[in-house]
Amino acid sequence: MSRDPMVSRSKSFPLHNCCRIPLTLENPESRAILIGIAGGTGSGKTSIAKALMKELGRDEVVMLEQDSYYQDLGHLALAERMRINFDHPDSVDFERMRQDLQALLSGRSVDVPIYDYTTHTRKADNRQISGHRIIILEGILVLADAAVRELMDIKIYVDTADDVRFIRRMTRDIKTRGRSFESVVDQYYKTVRPMHTQFVEPTKRFADIIIPEGGHNRVAIDILTTKIAALLGEDRIKGEVITP
Repeated sequence: MSRDPMVSRSKSFPLHNCCRIPLTLENPESRAILIGIAGGTGSGKTSIAKALMKELGRDEVVMLEQDSYYQDLGHLALAERMRINFDHPDSVDFERMRQDLQALLSGRSVDVPIYDYTTHTRKADNRQISGHRIIILEGILVLADAAVRELMDIKIYVDTADDVRFIRRMTRDIKTRGRSFESVVDQYYKTVRPMHTQFVEPTKRFADIIIPEGGHNRVAIDILTTKIAALLGEDRIKGEVITP
């Protein structure tokens, strides 16, 4: 697949009305593209992914979250599960992630695990996805595994100030995950902060693009949309020409 240099443009032009190439194994040139979005907790990874989905059309894009691929800890007692460091790469089932991504890139459907944060186990149900030309994989450690990284067409690192990230994480964990202020702060000092320094931030060197400000960075979103269109082989979108 071509990896031409990134080109800029003055405005975005969505792929909603493009001619679609069916994703089938019989059509090898129809391989989907994979975009990896990494960055620290609360950096704005999801806002970047959602902005791209809005620009490119939700029927074109599917998003996978690293959190879906946490190791199933059902074999451990609940007290032991609670002590697991979920900011360490060992907490992620990268092998299952890689297999699912390879299947999706080849046009096959997959059953993505659904993770239960309250029990730290995988639910019995799965999320079946297939047939998308653009796959977005987001998570703090998605650039940490070489085999997964090798599958990516575009590697992004979202770089946001530590204090902003901490406030966002604290708000999320208290509001949506039933955590107490004290538990969030304790976890941040014991695992989140040291793991970010040791494992997350160093993956910045693997990124093709480093984006500050998350989804609020419109210039970055526009440039990414152009590059994605080029990778898909769309040389003309809504009457405008992209010249790689």
